[in-house]
Amino acid sequence: MIDQLVHLLGYDFVQHAIEAGVVIAIVSGVVSRFVVARNMAFAVHALAELGFTGSAGAILIGVSPVVGLLTGTVVTALFIGALGVRVRERDAVVGVVMAFGLGLGVLFLSLYSGFAGQAFAILFGTITGVSGGDVVLLLAIGAVTLLALALLYRPLTFATVDPEVAQARGVPVGLIAIVFLLIMAAAVAEAVQVVGVLLILTLLITPGATAERLTAVPGRATIASVGIALFSVLGGIVLALLTNVPVSVFVTSLSFACYLLGRFLVGPALMGRERSSGRSGQTARAV
Repeated sequence: MIDQLVHLLGYDFVQHAIEAGVVIAIVSGVVSRFVVARNMAFAVHALAELGFTGSAGAILIGVSPVVGLLTGTVVTALFIGALGVRVRERDAVVGVVMAFGLGLGVLFLSLYSGFAGQAFAILFGTITGVSGGDVVLLLAIGAVTLLALALLYRPLTFATVDPEVAQARGVPVGLIAIVFLLIMAAAVAEAVQVVGVLLILTLLITPGATAERLTAVPGRATIASVGIALFSVLGGIVLALLTNVPVSVFVTSLSFACYLLGRFLVGPALMGRERSSGRSGQTARAV
């Protein structure tokens, strides 16, 4: 089995899949923690679904489905951001926009007379079909996404933890929400390459949700989220190469296993140690 894996690692398509997987996992892991903290799982689902609509429209007019995917997610992020910045309004706006967008996707597919294999590949993910040019594009999108997050990190964290106090202190909470939606749009367009539209939540929700069970410290949670995403994506690629089963099956299984371990076994022990350490520090300062 090891010899088979070493042999497969010599192929260009495997190397491209691993390179793309590393980029996608790092971006997804960082974004995932904020998605969970801001309760935006439904918005992620909508961005992915309407990214599929963008892909279907792109195929209809003869454009790359990846370009259509990115366009669909960005337009959706702008719609949701413009119509439903407030938390109370957001879920209703997401539902309305998603329903309309999915209807357009069905229309685009019905108008296309050829075999829409590329659109259906977006549904289930095709990381082993990524080319060298795709890797460069993913790297560029990932770099811009991480740079934007780095610039936005402090106000975004403040607005996530306590939006009312942040707004009272002059933080532009509404603008930050729209910019973060655009960051999510880029992350969704990348993650779809691995697990597809139907399983997008496994990379943009599960790592962040698991990391929250391991530590309450934001920096450590981000590192843990990235580690879980890397383990799930790279482990999924390796297992898929050895078994010829789709990558998304293993990525979802590994990330779910991480969540169960984090919630019921590793997480309680680590969180208990953090609380004990915090109490010891307070006692020492009091003395």
